[in-house]
Amino acid sequence: MATIVVHHLERSRSTRVLWLLEELGLEYAMERHARDPKTIRAPKALEAIHPLGKAPTVVVDGEALAETGAILETLVEELGEGRLRPADPASLRRYRYFLHYAEGSLMPPLLVKLIFEKIRTAPLPFFVKPIAKGIVGKVQATFFGPELTKHSAFLEAEVAKGDYLAGDFSAADIQMSYPLEALATRGGTETPNIDAYLARLHARPAYQRALEKGGPVML
Repeated sequence: MATIVVHHLERSRSTRVLWLLEELGLEYAMERHARDPKTIRAPKALEAIHPLGKAPTVVVDGEALAETGAILETLVEELGEGRLRPADPASLRRYRYFLHYAEGSLMPPLLVKLIFEKIRTAPLPFFVKPIAKGIVGKVQATFFGPELTKHSAFLEAEVAKGDYLAGDFSAADIQMSYPLEALATRGGTETPNIDAYLARLHARPAYQRALEKGGPVML
């Protein structure tokens, strides 16, 4: 049996790894890391586990694995015994697409929006605030606003095709959960199909166990 240690950053996307392990029923240990209270960034201690110091990082039999998508794929393919991965070719293609689309296409505009919202609300001298708000408004109108509208429409249609993204519940649903939660919270459009899909995911007992162990997620 593999020895698995999850280095979990509080209020982070690494909850998805805990969720996957709970779904697979694999034994694991969890090392909890607190965010820096001033910067809200991961602590320097994580750099001792992986040079980039990011979470999640998972150590399997002494080998450090990073990047959520790569971690999920490795755990499913090497330890999952075929579970949480579709077998038929069409579903497998959708599975692979959404496993990588989550962080490759969907998260970047969400992250840009989060950064620019922080700029807009940051304490600034009164004569700088109009300039900052103007820059934020311009970037919203020309980049992340249209991008998130496009992603919202695409995903509203995709999640309506079935209960899950690739046939039965899979690791792709776990991977997509965080950016979809962020999109529903920060996307700026109504997303009833996404809301219903997320409700199905949140009702899963393994998801509830992951939250109990890892704590709430910060969007």
